[in-house]
Amino acid sequence: MKPYISGIQQIGIGVSDVHEAWDWYNRAFGMDIPVFEEAATAGLMLLYTGGKPQDRHAILALNLRGGGGFEIWQYTSRTPEAAKFKIVAGDLGIFIAKIKTSNIKEAFSHLLNNGAVILSEAKPSLNGMAHFYIKDPYGNIFEIIEQKKDWFSSGPGVFGGCCGAVIGVTDIEKSKLFYRTILGYDTVAGETEVVDDDWKNIPGGDKKFKRCVLTHEADRKGPFSQLLGRSSIELIQALDYQPNKIFENRYWGDLGYIHLCFDIQGMDEMRQISTRFGHPFTVDSSNSFDMGEAAGHFSYIEDPDGSLIEFVETHKIPIVKKIGWYLNLKERAPDKALPRWMLKALRFSRRKL
Repeated sequence: MKPYISGIQQIGIGVSDVHEAWDWYNRAFGMDIPVFEEAATAGLMLLYTGGKPQDRHAILALNLRGGGGFEIWQYTSRTPEAAKFKIVAGDLGIFIAKIKTSNIKEAFSHLLNNGAVILSEAKPSLNGMAHFYIKDPYGNIFEIIEQKKDWFSSGPGVFGGCCGAVIGVTDIEKSKLFYRTILGYDTVAGETEVVDDDWKNIPGGDKKFKRCVLTHEADRKGPFSQLLGRSSIELIQALDYQPNKIFENRYWGDLGYIHLCFDIQGMDEMRQISTRFGHPFTVDSSNSFDMGEAAGHFSYIEDPDGSLIEFVETHKIPIVKKIGWYLNLKERAPDKALPRWMLKALRFSRRKL
């Protein structure tokens, strides 16, 4: 069996106050469906946490209109650290999270009214889609992208979830190969070395760099493929300056974008493919992890510049916790999407502010 990638399950965001951040992401982006919330010790990430288990509190929240969620992550055994330098475009790592909207004008007004710092006006993006940039109260940059199609449900609001990321790299051709062969981003949707006017307020946006947007030609397959939808990866390579590594001398889980996670089926096959192309698993939960309300098998690899890519093979998720309805995925066909009605039942867990 080949591995099936359902899509971007979530982007990890390290914060200093997990509940305050979730409240803001709920108001701003409609991230109001809690898949799990747990306080525990991260004992398997020792390679990225100073060789010691670290206590943390994590919440995985989704927007049921479609797209990936946010894993909002806070250290409780130590004070999470910010970078010691100003992070700019082209620095190595996850720089921007992409969020989809069905109405760019309403999205702009809504975020302005909810305290986001607007970094650009709405205009066509590198691959022709209307977009703009904002900064959240915690210093993270988001790209808001208008999509008329690829919505899972109507739901409240005009936002969906995560539909990609902007990642700083040292060699854009080498990184294209990685994201194509392992993650299936096989289509170049746009390339440029021109500095766009809408990047003038992005830190480092006036410097010279290559940009390339990658998408996937075929729709994703797997249990959550209809919910998670299509996505893109934008690569940035600095041309006239020496980039810093965003998480240099910091721990996974510190402040900022800590990883990009893909929901998959076929972890053993993904291990073989990743190893074959020179990116073996650096973390592997082996058989199963249990986060109380959700369970599965997770692993990590690094892209050519060390950015962390997580794979999660979901075994169990709560659908309606109040009545004890949990979905077991281990006996289902790995390439088949779950019925929409089943996942839409997650709305009964919606958290209202």
